[in-house]
Amino acid sequence: MELGTGTGLALSWILSGADAQSSVISIDNDPALIDLAKTFFAKDSRLELICQDGNAWIKSYKGEPFDLIFADAWPGKFDLLEETLELLVDGGIYIIDDLLQQPNWPEGHKEKVEALIKKLETNEKLNLTKLNWSTGLIIATKRDI
Repeated sequence: MELGTGTGLALSWILSGADAQSSVISIDNDPALIDLAKTFFAKDSRLELICQDGNAWIKSYKGEPFDLIFADAWPGKFDLLEETLELLVDGGIYIIDDLLQQPNWPEGHKEKVEALIKKLETNEKLNLTKLNWSTGLIIATKRDI
């Protein structure tokens, strides 16, 4: 699952690494971005694009847990983190980005990112790796405890 389809850049990477039996759900609240992504991925039957508020989608989802969650938006990262992690299978991978300070960050965002990182670092259900690459990444694996 991807939270924050955007233009589909990360989605293209996810789909390129997925096998023929995989299925991917990508959610974005911007109809223009979903329509753009549809032009790139219209022929990929593994993909379900959903135009909906990410928080509402997380709260309403009742399907199977995911092997991979890429939270590239506030929902699933800054909002509803615990609920999102509950949607991950044991051994599943949780990825977030945009963790290194950027010049365009609004006042107070640095502290929000630091609090998120601390919360993830102290979560006993996660093994995580921080990568000082690009905009900053965390890749975490959910442990079965």
